[in-house]
Amino acid sequence: MQTAYTILILLALVGVSRLVARVLPLPLPLVQIGMGAMLAWPTLGLHVALDPQLFLFMFLPPLLFSDGWRVPKRDLWRYRAPIFLLAVGLVLFTVVIAGFFIHWILPAIALPVAFALAAVISPTDAVAVIAIAQDRLPAPVMRVLQGEALTNDASGLVTFNFAITASITGVFSLPTAAATFVFVACGGLCVGIAFSWLMGRFRGWMVERGWDDPATHVVFMLLLPFAAYVVAERLGVSGILSAVAAGMMQSWVDLLPRQTSTRLLNRSVWTLLEFAFNGLIFLLMGLQLPDIVIALAHDDQAQWSALPLRCLDVLWIFAVLLLLRYVWTQGTCLLLSGIHAWRTSGDYSGLISRHRSSLLLTFGGVRGSVTLAGVLSVPLYIAQGVDFPQRNLLIFISAGVILLSLVSATVVLPLLLRGINTVPDQQIRREIDDAWRRTALAAIRSMERVDDPTVQNPSDAAELVLIVQAKSRVMSEYRHRLEIYNGSAEAQALAFHVEVVERRMRINALKAQRLELYRLHKDHEIADDVLNQVLAELDLNEANLGRP
Repeated sequence: MQTAYTILILLALVGVSRLVARVLPLPLPLVQIGMGAMLAWPTLGLHVALDPQLFLFMFLPPLLFSDGWRVPKRDLWRYRAPIFLLAVGLVLFTVVIAGFFIHWILPAIALPVAFALAAVISPTDAVAVIAIAQDRLPAPVMRVLQGEALTNDASGLVTFNFAITASITGVFSLPTAAATFVFVACGGLCVGIAFSWLMGRFRGWMVERGWDDPATHVVFMLLLPFAAYVVAERLGVSGILSAVAAGMMQSWVDLLPRQTSTRLLNRSVWTLLEFAFNGLIFLLMGLQLPDIVIALAHDDQAQWSALPLRCLDVLWIFAVLLLLRYVWTQGTCLLLSGIHAWRTSGDYSGLISRHRSSLLLTFGGVRGSVTLAGVLSVPLYIAQGVDFPQRNLLIFISAGVILLSLVSATVVLPLLLRGINTVPDQQIRREIDDAWRRTALAAIRSMERVDDPTVQNPSDAAELVLIVQAKSRVMSEYRHRLEIYNGSAEAQALAFHVEVVERRMRINALKAQRLELYRLHKDHEIADDVLNQVLAELDLNEANLGRP
């Protein structure tokens, strides 16, 4: 029961943290980390032993799957060069330079262990930076940060595992490490794509036979990232990239017709899941902080007095990480500028040749859950009765880097974004308008064709009149749509205003229907099942109104 109580407490705190973040001028991740740390302080004493493998399995697959599903694939391909250079090149560059620096300022940490620490603090967390930036980052910068965070987890953790193995066995082979990295990355992508494709085929087979219950399909979708992750890990490839690839593939195969109710339910379930899991991740990070400090201090009684020096070491390490990231992003910008000067394919105009963009990419590289889970997976012993050297110090440094990256992004990003008016991508806006126009024309043409057997052979004149009236009403709505996306700006503005007024009137009418429905139920004039059925239809009608 204690575990159940703990889960309920954490879920309640996730909801409370959102309310607190509306009052305090702090990003939600920092609020949740602070609440978790206060809850774990000795006076309250809520301690959660975090199993790194269970943490990676429970939280990362669904979140990475969802990110891969929703991230714009075209933008990832458009910015594939900077994403690859940051996700792979920057990780290796950081491991080498930061590893030597960590060994230099902390000689007690052996060089292979320093490389492992540098590897585990390299991956970034797009969830945290999205919460901090609050959708104010320029679209190219945000896409590069998202693509980097989706892919550098694998490169960082693979490098980390090799460094840990080398520190324990004393054996390291660069060709073997490079070949293993390629196998792990490509294998993970293939497993995720295969699982997602098979799931799409299976769901299509179910729909063809009329098995289109939304709840069943959503349950299968929830299990997909976990299945892709587990099978990939069992095969010795990257489970993280497998979950990402499954999400990306699912966004292409999940276009089944007659699945409107399934998609509505799926969006609601995944929105709730993302909110709860993201909050739990940062709460669990905060819950670990007091234990991390206490464990470091108990290694040696003198550590309490040396704790400020350790904090200073963390500050130096974080400063070096920022410097390395800034140097690499500037070099990437110069390289891509040179390539773009003689090659017309690829457009990085919104990303390169801007000093501020490099700074945004530098401070936007926030560390998060993967770093904490990775460093907590460091083994306790290297041999029978021999403790892993400086394990608690490694965990302390990693937690400090996570906090400093969150705090620095909170302070610096708003300053860098000052004066930037982030407007929606005009190309995306034009494509949305064109899609609405084309779909409206297709709907009108389908109704203009006299191919309905009911229309060709009406049973009586009254039925024909009803059909014509219904068709007229439906076609008038689609012609109103065309008025919005055709014509001059003034005509579009007028049509848009009419749509806003009409939508407001429809919502008020639906609200009145709900109130009357509640009154009928309160007066015992209708049964519970009638209330639920009519209320569900009213909710679906309001959802179909969409945004004005």
